Amino acid sequence: MTATSEAKINEPILLREDAHGVATLTLNRPGARNALSRDMIGTMQAELDAIRDDKSVRVVVIAATGPAFCAGHDMKELRANPTQEYFDATFKASSTMMMSMIRLPQPVIARVQGTATAAGLQMVATCDLAVASSEATFATPGVNIGLFCSTPMVPLTRNVGRKAAMEMLLLGNDVPAERAEELGIVNRVVAPDALDHAVAEITAKITSMSPLTCAIGKEAFYRQLDMDIEAAYAYAADVMARNMMARDAEEGLDAFLEKRRPVWRGE
Repeated sequence: MTATSEAKINEPILLREDAHGVATLTLNRPGARNALSRDMIGTMQAELDAIRDDKSVRVVVIAATGPAFCAGHDMKELRANPTQEYFDATFKASSTMMMSMIRLPQPVIARVQGTATAAGLQMVATCDLAVASSEATFATPGVNIGLFCSTPMVPLTRNVGRKAAMEMLLLGNDVPAERAEELGIVNRVVAPDALDHAVAEITAKITSMSPLTCAIGKEAFYRQLDMDIEAAYAYAADVMARNMMARDAEEGLDAFLEKRRPVWRGE
């Protein structure tokens, strides 16, 4: 084993970098196509838990090293532990991690530089926003190996229409980035060398907003999705009224009327 390869083995499987209110979590198992091992899931969960109450973090970016964004669950690890208990624990931990991304008060953005398949696509679809390189591809290929992508199906069907989702799930074909944008899996597709700029543009916009307002809006967005329209309106009206009582809302309205920039306090 060379010194370089040994150093790569000893690198953290998840990197975190904080700058200007943005926490970037980078999947760092390029040799395994950033597959979600139990360690990766646990490490990601720990970081999400730490970020949740970190007032210095305004936005979270999920990124990856190497040519693949994420190939899904670690199939070698799953095959090495062929018990119902192990499978249950793995998919429960993965689902908990995905739900933690939704429940974070901070917006979460996927920076997709390469292939995102199975649970990798699940992660992209779970993020609040997603920006992809034109070289990225997306797929739910489990059907090809006798394992229907049931957990990736959950956020996929909440991003795209039924026919498009079933086509992806039943055929398992690669979907190019441009088509993923048309379907609603990602928000923007840009040239590979423009990916960082596109993500930075979005994070800069979000960090200029009231963090309290973004948190209120994100929670309300996901809660109203599963309500009938009458209940959703009643809930949203209550959220609006409570939001109006916040100091940041008062400041925002005063700044608008006085034609000046607001000063947010997150309260």
